[in-house]
Amino acid sequence: MCRATGCYSLSYMRTNDEMARLQAAVSALGDVDVSAWPEDTLKAQLGDLSAALVTLDGLLSRIAEEVRGRGLRIEEPVSA
Repeated sequence: MCRATGCYSLSYMRTNDEMARLQAAVSALGDVDVSAWPEDTLKAQLGDLSAALVTLDGLLSRIAEEVRGRGLRIEEPVSA
């Protein structure tokens, strides 16, 4: 038998896990500094980098559209 609070708790834990994974991805991407890569390295990695960027763009667009599809707005955080 599933109680409403128990189901909510499991769902909330899953959501927290997904948010933690998103934050970890943001942190990892924040550490990437392509401007520091040597030109030869950038040229050698350009195909993989392009594929990763296109994939990221698609995934971020999908998530944003799912949020907007529920009638919510995505807003930039206000800096303190």
